Amino acid sequence: MYRISILILSLMMLFSSPAWTQNEEENLDVPAAPSPCSGAKYHQFDFWLGDWTVTANEQLAGTNRVQSIQDGCALQENWQGAGPGGVSGSSFNVYDRVTDQWHQTWVDSSGTLLQLDGGLVAGNMVLQGDRPAADGSGNSTHRITWTPNPDGSVRQLWEASTDGETWTVLFDGLYQTTPSENESE
Repeated sequence: MYRISILILSLMMLFSSPAWTQNEEENLDVPAAPSPCSGAKYHQFDFWLGDWTVTANEQLAGTNRVQSIQDGCALQENWQGAGPGGVSGSSFNVYDRVTDQWHQTWVDSSGTLLQLDGGLVAGNMVLQGDRPAADGSGNSTHRITWTPNPDGSVRQLWEASTDGETWTVLFDGLYQTTPSENESE
């Protein structure tokens, strides 16, 4: 029993010794492991990142903050519609390597749930999905296209169709970078 106690005590001292532990200085030379989402496809939608003022028909439609989350694996959108009673909403956007598509789940303060899938088409992010029509007459397909403009703004065109051929514009907005407080002084 005495030998076992000595052996356990010796092992405890050995493993708690500074020789067996790495200190912070030793870790400085070790490169951090790359994010599992560091590939180019995970960053195809990065043009939408930022703090935005959104206009439609040259009128303020709302503000939007789109930020990278989960170590670059997803984008989170936080929308606030303009004026009293403006709808607020959030979306999560993620590239799914299994389906090789982007996915968006949108929920808002009016109770809307919208789930879209798709990807880059000619430099534009195009996502679409089906949901029950508002009038209960079957399903409607929603298609949203985000187009990055040369000046850094982004156009968002949201359309819906009940037949897949005729599309109705639900929203056509221009996202422009919100000036920071320092820029406005």
